[in-house]
Amino acid sequence: MSQYDYDLLVIGAGSGGVRASRFAAQLGARVGIVEERYLGGTCVNVGCVPKKLFVFASHYRETFDSAGGYGWSLEKPVFDWQTLRDNKDREIQRLNGIYEKLLHTAGVELINGTATLTGPHTVAVGEKRYSAERILIAVGGWPWKPDIPGIEHAITSNEAFYLDELPERLVIVGGGYIAVEFAGIFNGLGVETHLCYRGDLFLRGFDRDLREHLAMEMPKKGIHLHFNTDVSHIERDSDTLLRVYTDTGEIIEAGQVMYATGRRPKTEGLGLDNTAVSIRDDGHLKVDDHFQTDEPSVYALGDVTGPMELTPVALAQGMALARNLFGEGGQSVDYRWIPTAVFSQPPMASCGLTEEQAREEYEQIDIYRGAFRPMQYTLPDLDERALVKLVVDGKTDRVLGCHMVGPDAGEIMQGLGVALTAGATKADFDRTIGIHPTLAEEFVTLRQPVEVE
Repeated sequence: MSQYDYDLLVIGAGSGGVRASRFAAQLGARVGIVEERYLGGTCVNVGCVPKKLFVFASHYRETFDSAGGYGWSLEKPVFDWQTLRDNKDREIQRLNGIYEKLLHTAGVELINGTATLTGPHTVAVGEKRYSAERILIAVGGWPWKPDIPGIEHAITSNEAFYLDELPERLVIVGGGYIAVEFAGIFNGLGVETHLCYRGDLFLRGFDRDLREHLAMEMPKKGIHLHFNTDVSHIERDSDTLLRVYTDTGEIIEAGQVMYATGRRPKTEGLGLDNTAVSIRDDGHLKVDDHFQTDEPSVYALGDVTGPMELTPVALAQGMALARNLFGEGGQSVDYRWIPTAVFSQPPMASCGLTEEQAREEYEQIDIYRGAFRPMQYTLPDLDERALVKLVVDGKTDRVLGCHMVGPDAGEIMQGLGVALTAGATKADFDRTIGIHPTLAEEFVTLRQPVEVE
C-alpha cells in the first residue's frame, strides 16, 4: 500500500489540470483534483468559450448591415443583451457538467475548496489534509489592475461577462488580445468603444505587419483607438458616468471602464513558501522541460508557468505530464509551431515566427505578402481589406511563419499549422492547388517575394 492518499493531487480544474488528471487516472494512477471556483477554469467560464460566443453575437450587426448588398431587405434588428448573457450562462453551466462527468468517468476524485500546500507532499483543503506522492499546480491566472486613483470603479474581463446592462460608451485599457477582442465585441453590440493603450501599437509579440494592418482596419468599424495613451486616474461623476483622465490631457466620459492590462499567476495563499518551489521575476513558477519545479515532488503547468498562456498549450502539457509520470514517458511539447488567433474584428491569426523573429535567427529571409478586399465584401461595398503573409527561410525554402488578418483567420491558420509542423517549404505551398474562390487560396498563390527596405 502507498503511504500517500493519491499518486497525483492536482490543484486547479482548468484545462491543463483536468487533462492531466484524466489521463493520469486512465493510466492507472490514483488522482484527486481540487477546485475552489468552477470546473473548466478561465477558458470555459470567463475566457475562450464565452468570449467566442460574444464574438459570434457581435458579428451579426455587420452581417445584417451587409445583407442589402446581396438582395435581402431586413427591418432594423434589435439586440437584447440579457438574452445573450443568459443563454451564455446556460451553455457554460452545461459545459461545467460535462467537465464533472469527464472527471467522474475517468475515476478522478473531485475535492471542492481552496487548496494550500503545507509541505512537499501535503495539501490542506479546509480542515482536511491530503497527501500525495506528486502534486500538480494548475491554478492559472487572474486579471491584474494597476494601482491608480479610482481603479475601484473599473471592471476586468471577468465581470464583463456578467454585466446587468451594456453602457452606451465604454473605455477599455490595455493592448493585449483580451483588450482588442473585447473592443470588437462591445463595438459590434452597439457600444461606443474606446481602446486606450500606453504603447504605440497593440498586440506586442505578433508580426508588426499584422498589428499595423489591424490598427488601420478597426477604426473603419467604429472603434476609437488611443495609442500612446495611459490613464492617470478615474473619477465617478454619477451612478452611470465615469470620467477617465489620460496622460495626454484627454478626458473620456463613459458608462463603464474595463481594464485588460494582463493576468498574473494566481498563487497568493497557495502555500508555496512551505515548499522549495521557485518563482521567476515575472511571477510565474519556475519549471523545467518536464514541468517539474525546484521541489521534486511538485509540478506546474499552464498559465501559472507561462510563457504561452493558451488553452491548447495547457492541454498538451497536461497530456505530456501524465504520460511522462504514469505512461510510456519521453513526451515533450514543441512550442515553436503553435498556431494562435486573436478574435479581433477583423480576426487575426499566426503560426510560427514573425518576420522580426526570423530576421534575428536566420541569415536570409524572403517575405511574401498580399493585401486585398475579400470577395464577400464586394457587393455590400465594405471598406475592409485582408492581409496574408509568409515568412520563408531563403536558404532552405522552409516556411517559418504564416500570418493573416481577415475573415475566418483562425480556421484557416489551424490547417496551415499542420503544414508548418510538418516542415512544409514554399515549394510545397506553390504546388498545392487552391480552392477557388476562397481567401485561404491566397496562401498558395503568393509567387513573388516583396522587396524589403
